[in-house]
Order: sequence, then C-alpha cells, then structure tokens
Amino acid sequence: MLYRRLVKDMDFTLLAAVILLLAYSLVVQASATTNMPVGGDPWYYTKRHALYIGVGLVAMFGAMSVDYRSLARWYKVIYVANLLLLAGVLVAGSSAMGAQRWFHVGPFSVQPSEFAKVAIILTLAAHLSRRVDRLERWTDFILPFCHAGLPALLILIQPDLGTSLVFSGILLGMLFIAGAPWTHLAAIYGGALAAAVSWVVLHLKYGVWIPLKAYQLKRLIVFAQPNIDPLGAGYHIKQALVAIGSGQLLGKGLFTGTQSRLRFLPMQHTDFVFAVVGEELGFVGAVALLSLFFVIIWRGARIAAEAKDAFGTLVAAGIVSMFAFHIIVNVGMTVGIMPITGIPLPFVSNGGSAMVTNCIAVGLLLGIHFRRRSISF
Repeated sequence: MLYRRLVKDMDFTLLAAVILLLAYSLVVQASATTNMPVGGDPWYYTKRHALYIGVGLVAMFGAMSVDYRSLARWYKVIYVANLLLLAGVLVAGSSAMGAQRWFHVGPFSVQPSEFAKVAIILTLAAHLSRRVDRLERWTDFILPFCHAGLPALLILIQPDLGTSLVFSGILLGMLFIAGAPWTHLAAIYGGALAAAVSWVVLHLKYGVWIPLKAYQLKRLIVFAQPNIDPLGAGYHIKQALVAIGSGQLLGKGLFTGTQSRLRFLPMQHTDFVFAVVGEELGFVGAVALLSLFFVIIWRGARIAAEAKDAFGTLVAAGIVSMFAFHIIVNVGMTVGIMPITGIPLPFVSNGGSAMVTNCIAVGLLLGIHFRRRSISF
C-alpha cells in the first residue's frame, strides 16, 4: 500500500533532477580536484563529496518521511536550538581562513550556519502561516525581521557575509508569498540597500566603523571597480572570467581545463566551481547545469502552489527562495555581475554541511508534495 502511494504521489521529476544534479556534481568535483591531492590521494575530495552525497540522500528521505506539519509545533525549539548552535560556534568553534564557523566532529567539520537556513524557513513559515494576507501594517514586519535578523547577525560575526545575506533572500520570498504588499517590501529592501551603500561610502571617506572585515570590503570595492586590484582582491574574478571565456561552446573537456588544472583558479571546488563547468564543459555544459537547477526551482514552486496548507506553501516558498538566491548569487559572482560573497553553488560545491542541508530541503519539498492529498506514512 505504501509503495503504491509512493509511486503515485512522489514527485519523480524533482527527484530525478536532484539525482542527475548529484551525479553531475560528482563528475565535476572529480575533474576539479584530482590535481589537489591530500595525503598523496588525488581522489580525496571526490571521495568526500561522494560521502556527502550518500549522507545527504539518507537525510533527504528521512526529511521526506517526517510529516512536515508536525514541525510547525516544534518551531520554537528548532529556532532556539539554532541560536544556541550559532552562538556556541562563536565560543567553542574551530577557526579556518580567518573565520570561526565550524565544529569539528572527528575527521569532519559541521557548519551550523548551513542548517540554520532550514531552521529559519521553518520558523518563518510557522509565524507567517498564521498571518497570511494580514501583513499590511509596518509593525507586522517587526517579528519576521527579528526572527531572521538574529541568526543572520550571529553568522555575520563569524564572519560570513554571504550566508547572512541568504537569510534576507529567504525572508523576502516568504514575505511576498505570505501576502506582504510589494510596495512595503520594495521600501524596506530598497532602503536597506541604500543604507548599506551609504555606510560603505562613509567608511571609505571618513573612516566610519563598518561591520565588515577588510577582505570583505575589498571584494565590494573590486565589484564596483573590477580593474583596480587584478593580482589581489580582483584575482578570483579575473581567473573565473578567463576560465569561463576559454571554455567557449563545448569546453576543453573534463580533466583538461588549464585554469583549474594549473591551479590558477582559486577555490575551484567550492565557491568557483561554476567556472570549472564553464571551462571544461563549455556553454553547453553550463546550460545543462542551469537547466537542472531550473527544474528544481520550477517543481519547488509548483509544490508551494499545490500544498494543502499555508505552512507547507511557505516552507516550499522558503526553500525555493534559498535555492534561487544561492544560484543567482554564485553564478552571478562567477561571471562578474555580483560581488564575491562566498556563497556556494547548491549540490555542486564541495561541502558536507551544505550538501546535507540542501538534501534535507529537497526532502521537505518531496514530503509536502507527497502529503498534498492528505496521505501520510
């Protein structure tokens, strides 16, 4: 009986897109990292990525098996636990590359800020589902912004500007779906952007304190003036553009990219993995990858529209917003139309916490779709 329900109500289009994307990512990771041996093993990162995929798939089907509606009753516990983990990593976490974002668990590192994305989606969905189409007063926005703002602030302190910005994208998408007037959202986000730009200008001209590290500020400056520091802060984007441009239509072929194989391209297996795709698989390979992302976004939007309750709709909308923000910003920064913020490409960039988080998010989408007809395990 359960098997028949799974066959009838599983979103196989979404599942197939994710499986294909995971297979694609494994090939890309192998091509991007076999020239980066660890302990003499050229397949080190590929093996770890395969392990992350395996754990992620288990987490995906685990999340799908949980009735998402029960999570609405536990959102306060989830939110508080999320804050405690984010605060704890600032006190007892491990540091790397000037940031304190990880807990070490044996040979692995766990990044709480990745799981915080799902936690904030559930928290906002629980709150906003009780206020759908009742977000007309300015005061109605205070609590949602506080919900998202507190964990975002803790993440910014680590420092991790990119992940903290993801929260703003999630919040924007969920508020819009909950019925917030677009004029209010435009005023809030437009005002915030203007204030942020003004703050940076005041810092540059008058030395006003700003909550950004020097390297983060340099990345913003390079985005505005791409040619000012080609061997320093602008090096990443220059090499990424060379890699993508040299790939042309069909690419140079897997394991034969010069920018990646000769290590000119920094962070080629994480933040700039899309540049590896562009160089080695060309325009066709990049379009194929983006097409898989499009299917995931499209199916997520359909699941949000077909959900049987407001909570399910908002959870799905938050997940779609999270994926869309990641994809747009990561690809955008790789091709030079977005500032570099360190946001990974979902499912493709190497990283265990991000992979598991993304798979949990897909599992929630599958669970919402599975239960749209009042079916439960």
